[in-house]
Amino acid sequence: MTTRRRPIVPITELEHSAFCKTEDELPAKPLAEELAVNVRWQQIPTEYLHFTADELDGRIHEARRKLGASVTVLGHHYQREEVIKYADFQGDSFLLSQQAASRPEADYIIFCGVHFMAETACVLADEHQRVILPNITAGCSMADMAPMDDVDDAWDDLMEVLGPNEIVPVTYMNSIAGIKALCGRNGGAVCTSSNAEAVLKWAFEQGNRVLFLPDQHLGRNTALKMGVPLDEMVVWNPFRNMGGNTPEQLRRAKMVLWQGHCSVHTRFTVKQIEMARQRFPEVNVLVHPECVMETVQAADLVGSTEFIRNQINNAPSGSVWAVGTEISLVNRLAINNPDKTVFCLDPVTCPCSTMYRIHPAYVLWVMESLLEGHVMNEITVPDDIRRDALVALNRMLALR
Repeated sequence: MTTRRRPIVPITELEHSAFCKTEDELPAKPLAEELAVNVRWQQIPTEYLHFTADELDGRIHEARRKLGASVTVLGHHYQREEVIKYADFQGDSFLLSQQAASRPEADYIIFCGVHFMAETACVLADEHQRVILPNITAGCSMADMAPMDDVDDAWDDLMEVLGPNEIVPVTYMNSIAGIKALCGRNGGAVCTSSNAEAVLKWAFEQGNRVLFLPDQHLGRNTALKMGVPLDEMVVWNPFRNMGGNTPEQLRRAKMVLWQGHCSVHTRFTVKQIEMARQRFPEVNVLVHPECVMETVQAADLVGSTEFIRNQINNAPSGSVWAVGTEISLVNRLAINNPDKTVFCLDPVTCPCSTMYRIHPAYVLWVMESLLEGHVMNEITVPDDIRRDALVALNRMLALR
């Protein structure tokens, strides 16, 4: 049995509320002003700190013109408006990685997202392509809740109690490459919020139970939808021996849920849904499956980022939507659908604090560095991790 370390809350979790505001708008500011927010920022040359939005825009367009087809810029849906406008492709993390892999003429992939997304792009990209994360401090609190050492310890404990071929590891895309590799080596797979049900169905055909990492809420909500009762699910707390479970509880369980969560989606509550229904009796409540179980059960519709976008973009004119997902996407949906009422469930505007660290000044810095022959913030994955992670990703793709 492994020895547990002292509980540590990821810094990215502590920093989550740094950009929260009571106003709907998140105005663009020079980077120097945003550096005053008490989160970790990557230091870059001083000249980039004071550019206005117009100055940044002009220089980024000029750098893009000079770089030409050698660069592809990817923008996750949760990116701020003044960043995502530069993206060649917009989408969720896996779709973007696939788009990058489909552009072999691009030697450089600038991923406006967070660290695990850039890692996945590195796994899927061609050998010659180099992946760049504009701000190296753009991590993910959920991914940080499942450090590799803790996951390795948990897997060893599960093997000791259950034995081989008795549990299948499945990891959500929002995890480090090392966990994806563990799944690849041990007969498991990766899933997205769009295909979690299909991947879990496949996993239960391979073994009696599933270890689901790192988001307990996506795992629980998906398993409940599939008919797995709550009393056949346990939570694995990495700071307690055997995850806080007895061997008998683990043997009875069909789902072992890693104790992780999304700092953005756990903010949405049943009370917020009730308030939205009081304000707009005809409202459609649409939330992401990373929300807590009670919120998901109180909503009208539940689905991935792409599902949320499609539902609202294709909804009839005049419809009303209360949305439980990241505010940058909600604001963009409201702008793009002026004939509908679209608003965030949470009255406090809280962007993903790590996504929000991709400021246009960082985008300009990495582009102009490329023009000078320097690759800044390159994300790499060791060959053995890349190989095994690709196995897990390909198992997922085979199910589509």
